[in-house]
Amino acid sequence: MKKTFSILSIFSLLIFSNLTINSCGSREDTVNCFPNVPINVSLNLNLPAYYPLNNINGWIYVNEQQSGTRGLIIVRTANGFKVYDRNAPHICPDSNTTLEVKDNISIICPQDNTRWILSTGQPESGAKTSLPPKTYPYSYDTPSKTLNVYY
Repeated sequence: MKKTFSILSIFSLLIFSNLTINSCGSREDTVNCFPNVPINVSLNLNLPAYYPLNNINGWIYVNEQQSGTRGLIIVRTANGFKVYDRNAPHICPDSNTTLEVKDNISIICPQDNTRWILSTGQPESGAKTSLPPKTYPYSYDTPSKTLNVYY
């Protein structure tokens, strides 16, 4: 009886451990062919090219410095910024898969017309994926109005 209880306890512990480890794993947030390149961008929002980022819902494309293979879309939100990669998150990079801003409210993939909400990155209804565009961390220094994006 004691041996059966011990084996059952060990078996239960192994199952519980396996479920815990697998449930806490990271989810894939892009297709496996998504380019993984360093991002290192520093923007002075006092400069005219970056003025749109001083207002909520203002956005810009960034294609200079180390801004990835297709560049970035940076949006000012009520709580800070959203920094999106311009590679479509759901299909492998191709000639027609660079994300674009449409009507100042949506991000669109020209390849299949999948759309995301610009301010949140959430897929719009009818989207061909549940994946949001890849986002990058940033830091913002308010006194100097300097936005740093890195990955």
